[in-house]
Amino acid sequence: MTASPTTSAPARPTAPSNPSLAEHEQVIHCSDPASGLRAIIAIHNTALGPALGGTRFYPYATDDEALADVLRLSRGMSYKNAVAGIPHGGGKAVIIGDPSTLKTPELLRSYGRFVESLGGRYVTACDVGTYVQDMDVVAETTRFATGRSLENGGAGDSSVLTAYGVFQGMRAAAQHTWGEPTLRGRRVGIAGVGKVGRILAGHLVEDGAQVVVTDVNAAAVTALQAVHPGIETSGDVAALVRDDLDVYAPCALGGALDDDTVDVLRARIVCGGANNQLVTEGDGGTADRLVARGITYCPDFLVNAGGVIQVSDELRGFDFDRAKVGATAIFEHTLEVLRTADERGETSAAAADHIAEERMRAGLSTIWLPHR
Repeated sequence: MTASPTTSAPARPTAPSNPSLAEHEQVIHCSDPASGLRAIIAIHNTALGPALGGTRFYPYATDDEALADVLRLSRGMSYKNAVAGIPHGGGKAVIIGDPSTLKTPELLRSYGRFVESLGGRYVTACDVGTYVQDMDVVAETTRFATGRSLENGGAGDSSVLTAYGVFQGMRAAAQHTWGEPTLRGRRVGIAGVGKVGRILAGHLVEDGAQVVVTDVNAAAVTALQAVHPGIETSGDVAALVRDDLDVYAPCALGGALDDDTVDVLRARIVCGGANNQLVTEGDGGTADRLVARGITYCPDFLVNAGGVIQVSDELRGFDFDRAKVGATAIFEHTLEVLRTADERGETSAAAADHIAEERMRAGLSTIWLPHR
């Protein structure tokens, strides 16, 4: 096995659209021909503690595409962890290849050895293409794998607290917009009722909301209605966003908020579990377009942080009730972001970035090193 770290001094945290190697503390290229492993681990910033972020297993067309993705994802984890108030910096890893054909226990164990070689500077978890059972295998060769099964001392399915955190963010947005922290009597549209969307729908029904959903998987909608018969359905996302909604909750793929969607959206609040919802970031982007239409946007990396809060608790010996307290705090974090945005006259996306940056600057003046 070979590893070639590229290391630079910690840079002042920033949030460019295309993060570069220069702003990352360390990028490690991993290769093990015997198992077929090719991976990249990117550590963006450890001012608040060891980097935490999942491992994505994906058939990238080129190594450059894999590198660009891991740099973007690791930077995003720095901001997510900082604004969530957990003692972790941002990191991410990608394994290059088709998981349906390349994934083997030998490859996962090899990957775990590379994670272990960093001595705790990077803690991994699940992401696209990796699952709880995969983290159980990775944990055979490293102490720094979270998102493991309950049987192996882990937190199990992180979608439970992801959905709960989104619900808390939605309650905060309701408080900010309508003066009450409840969705009772409000009409909430959920796009995507997989793990997170399904659980979120249950919280909303319990809170007294009118819920309407759509999903490309008709079986997922049928299963949800079997549990909650009062839930309505919409033909597709295009119809849902035009519905007379109070809240729109994107809980499927990224890029949910393009210009066309924002222009027809009737909801007063957008708050959902999907990642990377804004198609265009920065000044003049989607967040500004939402403000211009009077729509309150809850930054996705803020409200969907329940999952990372859940897996980070594994490092202390997982306690669900303790992790739930951390996810409950998403309510206050969301209020803080929305109030800060109003006070500073900026978008909620910019306010969340700035709060995260301030916390990172207040952290360590150097890189985080393993305790000896």
